[in-house]
Amino acid sequence: MGISLIVLAAGQGTRMNSDLPKVLHPLGGVALVGHALQAGRALEPGRVVVVAGHGAAEVRRAVLALDDMAIVVEQSEQLGTAHAVAQARAALDGVGGDAVVLYGDTPFISADTLERMRAARAQHDVVVLGFEANDPGRYGRLIMDGDRLERIVEFKDADATERAVTLCNSGVVCADAGLLFDLVAGVGCDNAAGEYYLTDIVALATARGLRAGVVLCPESETLGINTRAELAAAEAAFQTRARAEALDTGVTLLAPDTVHFALDTVIGRDALVEPNVVFGPGVTVESGATIRAFSHLEGCHVSRGAVVGPFARLRPGAELAEDVRVGNFVEVKNTVMDEGAKANHLAYLGDAHVGQGANVGAGTITCNYDGVSKHRTEIGAGAFIGSDTMLVAPVRVGAGAVTGSGSVISDDVPDGALALGRARQVTKPGLGARLMQRLRAASDIAKGKH
Repeated sequence: MGISLIVLAAGQGTRMNSDLPKVLHPLGGVALVGHALQAGRALEPGRVVVVAGHGAAEVRRAVLALDDMAIVVEQSEQLGTAHAVAQARAALDGVGGDAVVLYGDTPFISADTLERMRAARAQHDVVVLGFEANDPGRYGRLIMDGDRLERIVEFKDADATERAVTLCNSGVVCADAGLLFDLVAGVGCDNAAGEYYLTDIVALATARGLRAGVVLCPESETLGINTRAELAAAEAAFQTRARAEALDTGVTLLAPDTVHFALDTVIGRDALVEPNVVFGPGVTVESGATIRAFSHLEGCHVSRGAVVGPFARLRPGAELAEDVRVGNFVEVKNTVMDEGAKANHLAYLGDAHVGQGANVGAGTITCNYDGVSKHRTEIGAGAFIGSDTMLVAPVRVGAGAVTGSGSVISDDVPDGALALGRARQVTKPGLGARLMQRLRAASDIAKGKH
């Protein structure tokens, strides 16, 4: 049978002290809810439902940008987790199989853990994810009878004996979808918080003679985000894990603690990453590429043997073929650079195509924006773009063509041609020295030296 994913993303996150919905705060360059969606994708769900509350319109836009097939439903009143799950019922009407409930503010549940929960459904009607807590604090407690889960008690409602239990509830649940909604419909709000707790479904299931069980995971997987401090701690944990994974897969990080990854960063083995590099979302770096120090990359692809930086910026749409060189203080955006092309220093390449083996000199700018629309620049294979060339798009410089330094090129340049677009130099003998004497004298008068 198939499986469905329900992600609860309705919390207000008032302790974040932010106008942004809690689940949209970034972790590893991606909104928190994106981590839950990625973990759930490992189960290959047939349907994904996200329950939004505070800032529902913003959450909807963000979720659909991450997964355009997801269904976003609104919990207009935040009456508890069982009430939130109930909002997904119509979206899953007629859908068979199991449903897994995840949380948009709990980013570290692993794909392996979810697979173990799905496997445990063979022995249990309801499967709950639990963990042994070093400090159980205010977590809900899992009350067991052997290997059977009898009930879940929220801290507010627990007695002294129950609070002494260290086996705690993560909130993640897996059950047959029809059974899940049937149980949720029976949940009441007779508790200290006056809310409809999803945890109550375990006692309801047990009362029916159904079997509930627990799958355990490390406490670190269950970290929930409620404050800025917890978000910062989660970011540190994410980066530590991402660096370790990169090293394990054969990436060389010269100073691992200074490199920052995004959730979807992909780097091939034998790639070299120097210190103080930031990978934003959507970056793929192939094996054998070098990313030099203080570079920032997002939404780009770097091929084998390419060298980026130091102090380079690759923006979305940058496509670097094999053996491309992008050097210091070069910015590349929505531009394809073919094999062996070079822009070694101080250039901006936007909305362009740079042909194989072309050389872009220092100070070159593709003038791609006219204030309303973007326009493209085409630079042919083997072209040589002289330093400080302004390429006013739309414009094409042909294969093997050359532009003179300091030129403004606004007309197409044929293959193999030389284009000069600068004013003729005028030289006045002796005028430079006389001009400087006059300026210095005026300065002395102003300073009261005469």
